Amino acid sequence: MKVIIEVANTHGGDLNYMLELVDTFAPYQDGYAIKFQPLRADTLATPDFEWYPVYEKLSFNHQEWHTIISKAKATKRVWLDLFDLYGVEVLEKNLASVDGIKLQVSVLFNYGVFEKLKTIDLADKKIIINVAALDFDEIAFFVDKFEREIQSEELLLEVGFQGYPTELLDSGISKIKAVKERFGKRVVFADHVDGTTDYAVWLPIIALNNGADIIEKHVMLTTRETPYDFYSSINSEQFEKLVGLMADRDALAKASFLNEKEKLYLEKSLLKPLLNKEVAAGQGLSLTEDFDYKRSGQTGLHARAIEQLLQHRSILSTAKSKGEALQSSDFKTATIAVIIACRLKSSRLKEKALLKIGDLTSVEYCLRNAKKFRGMHHVILATSDLESDADLAQYTYDESVVFHQGHPEDVIKRYLDIIDTLHVDVVVRVTADMPFIDNEILQILLDSHFKTGADYTSGVTAAVGTNLEIINTQALRKVKSYFPSADYSEYMTWYFMNNQEHFKINLVDLPSELVRSYRLTLDYDEDLVMFNKIHEALAPTNPDFNLRAIFKYLDENPEVANINSHIQLTYKTDQALIDTLNEKTKIKL
Repeated sequence: MKVIIEVANTHGGDLNYMLELVDTFAPYQDGYAIKFQPLRADTLATPDFEWYPVYEKLSFNHQEWHTIISKAKATKRVWLDLFDLYGVEVLEKNLASVDGIKLQVSVLFNYGVFEKLKTIDLADKKIIINVAALDFDEIAFFVDKFEREIQSEELLLEVGFQGYPTELLDSGISKIKAVKERFGKRVVFADHVDGTTDYAVWLPIIALNNGADIIEKHVMLTTRETPYDFYSSINSEQFEKLVGLMADRDALAKASFLNEKEKLYLEKSLLKPLLNKEVAAGQGLSLTEDFDYKRSGQTGLHARAIEQLLQHRSILSTAKSKGEALQSSDFKTATIAVIIACRLKSSRLKEKALLKIGDLTSVEYCLRNAKKFRGMHHVILATSDLESDADLAQYTYDESVVFHQGHPEDVIKRYLDIIDTLHVDVVVRVTADMPFIDNEILQILLDSHFKTGADYTSGVTAAVGTNLEIINTQALRKVKSYFPSADYSEYMTWYFMNNQEHFKINLVDLPSELVRSYRLTLDYDEDLVMFNKIHEALAPTNPDFNLRAIFKYLDENPEVANINSHIQLTYKTDQALIDTLNEKTKIKL
């Protein structure tokens, strides 16, 4: 039930008017109720009361009320507005046809009516009590009184009072939410604004939007004189308008969050990302650098869709031309592999890859941590095809690690050979002298790599031995096209950092908690000593300890961190080597 059609006393005591009004509003059935006010002058007032003669005119006898109620019940629910004991008698005589009763706020103080209602079985009836002019404490009193002493199907609270006509600001709209929140009951809104104004139709809509569950509206006939209660009543034409507005309101409230018209509008007006350059297959994309945004007749993905593909680590699967829009079919999920380059030729620390950190060789320690990297399709140990490195096949940590032998000096060629075999799109470059590589740093770099569409990504200030490099296969092939024999690709980083005009370089500031000045690469005896102290301190209680745990330990034990802190990286201090690398890795057109 959404609407109670309030007849009140517009009938003026004319039975024909009443029956015609019931017929007029008969079409409104599901969700509608009609309410009558049965009263009798001598039980409602004393003869000296100014309205006593009017009450005499408004009265119907029991047979007439039976006729009215029966006719109304044929199309909708019936409610009675009780004022006096005569109204209670009408209720008793027509109890089977009555669905609910209402008591105006003034009637709440009629204890005679209340006591009589206690004797009637109202278990299947709803009760509305009007709470106009009552404060919260008084409302609570009557709610408790009715719920404790009269059993009913439901007790509802009504706001709105019987002033004729009620001023707009006095209508009680502001009470709806307060009453619902305080008492947790459904609220009925009854308005008595001037029936000739637009608010006579719109105020109920406003009430519903403010949380009213049911509205009560006074009605009258259009074609007949209405001597009483016409001030705030609306005719059938106005009521039809109200019904239409409520239907529109309900439809608006139930409308889908996204409709087809707004989708079409967005599709037509959207500034579509169009490539501002030619891009190769396997290349990453940056939404801020690689596209112009224009309205276009081309069909294609919008920026958010491309962004989601990049977040899921996708790359272009096909070459595209400048000015093209992109389709989902232009992308593929990148195959990502971590490739650990390793040889046994070390001069400073002989066969360092086979030296033990705890129970594992250092290369196995590195492979174990590489296998913790999330999102990898392959973990590869890549060494030379020389007999001197063949023993590394026995140190792959487990059978899932791919063992690859390739060019002894040209590491890029060694990479590309296994990349071609496994169809790898993106490489995580690691060297076997980095036993403490960490997944947390990798995920930060990978996310940034795909977001920026970089060719090459690395951290800016990582601890030595913990930084990682993310490189697109397409970029490695580009390096190889300029350097058919990449003799210095053991220092692969230089081929990218020394040619930033040819590659999209992405250097990432790692979070401070993942940055230290410690040395965690294996090249000297001191490194091995420190690594074993770290392992001995952490592994017994946390075998899968990560980089954060290592930093915490070294922060708290500076004497361990100082074991190798004096050692410098050769490629950062040997000027002759630096000069050679600058010369040999620079692209010259």
